Amino acid sequence: MKKKIDVIASVDSFHNLSTFDDIEDMNKTIRAYRDVVKTTVARSDVQARLIALLEVLKRHSCKQIGVSYMSKNTIADKLELSYKTVQRLMKKLEELGMIRQVPMKRKKDMLQTANAIQIIPVKNDVSDKTPPEKSEKCPTIKTTSPSLKQNIINNTRKVVSFSHANFIASWVPESFAKLTSYFYQESKTINELWKVVRQNNRIINHVEGKRAFTEQQELHIGVKAFKELVMKIKAGKSVKNIFGYFNGIVNKIMDKLYFDDEFMSNQF
Repeated sequence: MKKKIDVIASVDSFHNLSTFDDIEDMNKTIRAYRDVVKTTVARSDVQARLIALLEVLKRHSCKQIGVSYMSKNTIADKLELSYKTVQRLMKKLEELGMIRQVPMKRKKDMLQTANAIQIIPVKNDVSDKTPPEKSEKCPTIKTTSPSLKQNIINNTRKVVSFSHANFIASWVPESFAKLTSYFYQESKTINELWKVVRQNNRIINHVEGKRAFTEQQELHIGVKAFKELVMKIKAGKSVKNIFGYFNGIVNKIMDKLYFDDEFMSNQF
């Protein structure tokens, strides 16, 4: 169900949405956000795109300071990117708390038009802090129970049967549980591994409860990340915190695939 659009696109509306008193304050905010992007986004090409998008929004937010009303198609042309890529970049900036998209409708026919894009004023010392979405520590990383220590088996040891991994939570996909049970006997470990995947797939639309990836894409990423974990450990990688290390793998894969048009359009 679509959310009702109450704001009419007009000079007065854009003036009311303005978020800064002067251009210098907006420029300081963009400089701080550039630093945040560089420290929180792993891929250099995505960093460059996000920073370029911030610059475009800044340059077109001077009339009504801090708010622009370019369409995504126009922004895509300016950045020489696809519409879908610009859409995902926008969502990423929203996740980082840097912009807000305000749905608008035309006065003449009351139909939806391009969103107004607000640049959110920077908080104190934002450049030295991790954005809210990234600052939440995965609860599984704090786990200290001996049963959650790394216990991946060597090729010479007996493979653990899926039937031995009892009491696996119902919210863990069966295919993921079956794969991980070949290497980890404790059902609690399997549950915690999937929690890592689930927690990294963040909600991008709180109104609809929509996450960045579909359930099928999420499962694909979880399996891919676990296979990479197994290969690393079998290759001799010393992992003291299995969940922290797995969290890093999952986060890196999701960060990469979120901006992969082919993957995001694949329904599996």
